[in-house]
Amino acid sequence: MVKSTSYLFFFISFGNFLSVYFIFQNDLRNDGRSKQDYRPIELELDIVTHANGSARVRLANTDILVGVKTEIDVPTSNRPEEGKIEFFVDCSANATPEFEGKGGQDLATEIGNYLGSSFASPLSFDLKPLCILKGVQCWKLYVDILILECGGNLFDAVSLAVKAALYNTMVPRVETVAMDGGNVDLQLSGDPFDCWRLDITNIPCLVTLTKIGEHLIVDPTAEEEECSMASLVVAVTESGRINSLCKTSVGSLHPQTLTDALKVGVEVGVGLNKALNEALGREEKRLQSNKPERFGFLK
Repeated sequence: MVKSTSYLFFFISFGNFLSVYFIFQNDLRNDGRSKQDYRPIELELDIVTHANGSARVRLANTDILVGVKTEIDVPTSNRPEEGKIEFFVDCSANATPEFEGKGGQDLATEIGNYLGSSFASPLSFDLKPLCILKGVQCWKLYVDILILECGGNLFDAVSLAVKAALYNTMVPRVETVAMDGGNVDLQLSGDPFDCWRLDITNIPCLVTLTKIGEHLIVDPTAEEEECSMASLVVAVTESGRINSLCKTSVGSLHPQTLTDALKVGVEVGVGLNKALNEALGREEKRLQSNKPERFGFLK
C-alpha cells in the first residue's frame, strides 16, 4: 500500500509539473497571469486593538496577520545607541495540513531568521531612533506574525504585512528622562495619541523567484511551489537596492540563472514597494476619515 501510494503521488506531481511547465511556454499560467504578475493583494491596517501597530495582508489564499508591540528594554552592549526588534512567527495549524503538529516550526524559524537578517543593516531599518538613553534604556519592537492560511508565496506576503504593520506602529513619546541614584525615571506623554511613527522608507519587500524548468516566476501558488526546482528570495528596497538574498528548496541555480533572477527581482521589487506605499496611503486616509472625533474636558 505504501509503495502504490508513493507511485500515485509521483504521477500526480509529475502530471502537475508537465501541465505547469508547458503553460509557461506562452508566458501564461494556470490562473491567467504572466510569469511576473502577482495575484490580487488586500491590505488592512490597525485591526488589533491592543497592539501599537497591526496589519493584515491577503495574497489570494495566503492570509497573514502581524501585530507590533513596544516595550522598554536595555540596549545591547555592542549597540548601546540602538533599540531592538525581534520577530516571532507562528504557523496556524489551520493554515494547511502540513502545519499540523510541529510541521510549521521549521518554516516559521526560517522566515523569522531571514527577516532578522534583512533588518540587521541600518540601511534597511535604522534602530537609533528607538534609543531612549544611550546604553541604559531603549524601545524594543516585538513583531508577532501569524500565518492564518497558506496559499503559496509566504515570504512575500509576510514581508508586506510586516512593513505595513511597522508603518502603522505608534511609539509613545517620552517627555522627560532623568537619572535618580542610578535608576532611570521616564515620563511618557499623558496623551495616548501623542506618539511618533517609524521610518519605513528603506524597509525591503521580499520577492520570491521560483524556477520551474527554465522559467522564473514570481508569486508562486502552492501548486507551482510543488513543481519548483529551486527558489530565490530577494530583499529589495523601493530604491532598487538588494539588501539580502537566500535560496530555498534543494535544487541548484546556474550562475546565469541567478543573474537573471536578481534583475527580475529588482524590477519586480521596486514595483511591489511602490504599490504597497500607494495602498498604505489609501488605507491611512480611510482610517482617518472613519476616526471618531475626540472631545476633551478638564484641560
